[in-house]
This record gives sequence, C-alpha cells and structure tokens, in this order.
Amino acid sequence: MTTRPDIVPDTEYRGFIGLLPTAARPYALLARLDRPIGWWLLFWPCAWGVALAGGALQRWDMILWLLLGSIAMRGAGCVYNDIIDRDLDKKVERTRSRPLASGAVSTKAAWVWLILLCATGLIVWWQLNMAAKLIALASLALVAAYPFMKRITWWPQVWLGMVFSWGVLVGWTTIDPEYSAAMTLLYLGSVFWVIGFDTIYALQDREDDSLVGIKSSALRLGDNVRFGVLLFYVLALASWVAAFWMIRPDWLGLAGLIPIALHLFWQVGTLQSNDGEDALIKFRSNRFAGLLMFLACIVMGQAG
Repeated sequence: MTTRPDIVPDTEYRGFIGLLPTAARPYALLARLDRPIGWWLLFWPCAWGVALAGGALQRWDMILWLLLGSIAMRGAGCVYNDIIDRDLDKKVERTRSRPLASGAVSTKAAWVWLILLCATGLIVWWQLNMAAKLIALASLALVAAYPFMKRITWWPQVWLGMVFSWGVLVGWTTIDPEYSAAMTLLYLGSVFWVIGFDTIYALQDREDDSLVGIKSSALRLGDNVRFGVLLFYVLALASWVAAFWMIRPDWLGLAGLIPIALHLFWQVGTLQSNDGEDALIKFRSNRFAGLLMFLACIVMGQAG
C-alpha cells in the first residue's frame, strides 16, 4: 500500500498561478491571488464611497488606485491571518494545505512577503488626501485584531464587517473630506452586508470549527442561519435606503437599489445551509452584488 502524497491545491495549475515559476506559487497562494473574490469584496465598498460622494466619473483614476490597494492589502491581510492561524489551519480540512500550515512557506518568508505587499499599499496610500490618509491608517488596528476575534467572540463576522467596509470611509473622504451622515449610513449598510455574506461563507467550516474551538456567526445562529442572514441583508438595505435618501429625497432614486435587493433575497431564498458548495456559490455571488450597488451609487451620486 502506497502513501498518498500531500494534496497540492489545483489552483497551482490553473489561470495565471500556473504560469508563475514554481517557487513563486506558494506566495501567490498565501496572498490568495488565486481567489479574486476576496479583493473584489474589499474593493467594492471603496468604489461605493467614491461613487455616492459624486466622484465616480471625475475621479475614475482614484477608483483604479483603490482597486490596486484592495488587491495588495487583501493579500497582506491573508498573509497576516495565516501567520496568526497557522496552527489552527493545520487542524481544519479546508485550510491544512495552505502554504504556511503545510510548510511550503516559512514564517520568516511570510513576514517578508507581508512587508512587500504593505509597501504596495503604501504607494496607494500616498495618492489619498490627508483626511483619507488618516482614516486609512486608523483601520490598521482593526485589521491587526481581526484574526483573534474568532477565539474571543461568536461574532467575528461583525469585526470583519468593520474591516472590509472601511473602504467606504476612505473612498468617500477622498472625494469629500467633510463629514456626511450619508457616508456613515453607507458604511453601516456595508458592515451588515459583510456580516451576512461571511456568515454564508462560514457555513463551509461549521463542523471543523466546532471541533477545534473556532467561533463564528454560522455556529452561533445554528438552525436559524437563513433568518440571520436575511436580517443582516434587510438591515444593510435599510441603511442604504437611508443613505440614498439623504443624498436625494426622491422615491424614484431608490429604484437603483432594487436590483441588489433582489439579488440578496435570491441568495437567502435559495441558500442550502447544509451544502458547503452551495454556500460558496452564494458567497462568491456577492461580487455581482457589489457591482449592482456600485452602479446604484454612481446614478445617485451623479444625480445628487
């Protein structure tokens, strides 16, 4: 009987990852460059902030800078998270093949890679105005604390929501440094949105998380996951309705939110909470939800 070799993620052989030199692939995987959904979800709130503040057309270049920053900083966040969680990742089926957990990348090399990704983020940071720079810096404390939340609270998704939505504040302030209640409501809606879709994502790991002591909203909600996700999505939509109304108090203007509302309700209505593959499909569909919201923000931002 032969021993089965360690499983190598199939993403090493697909797309641009497969085109990289063999030695570079573990670093690309460590930064999740093979899984663009993460940086899309980090980027969309940045784009929403720019768009609803009225700068989508005039400052399209800033949207591109924020896209680059989202790719770099999402990668940096993944590297940092894996450094902190490397021992836990070894105990979870879905994560044990990650480069740090499997030993493909050393901890020292991971720290170097993290610094390089942060340096790219620093280039983007210099493109911001002073108010946006200060707000972006304030996010670092939230980012640093996030990997520990799953050990402390049943709701690490709330913390992730605050982190992933921070781009709303950065994007908006880049266009309009003055405080706006609409900006706060847009941010709050994004937080609820992230809690909802990350609860769906966490459905994949409920069994393993329970065994190793990792906490999540999916575990906390138990059989009420669908209702919980629905509640968070409704709160997100209510916050966005309020934000749009503050920009332009016109019922017709709220029609732009109908497509994303239908999409979010589709996610909840068809979610199979005991099917990890379906949960992943619903989670990934939020890149499309982000696009729908971006288009609504462009329309309202230009009209306002």
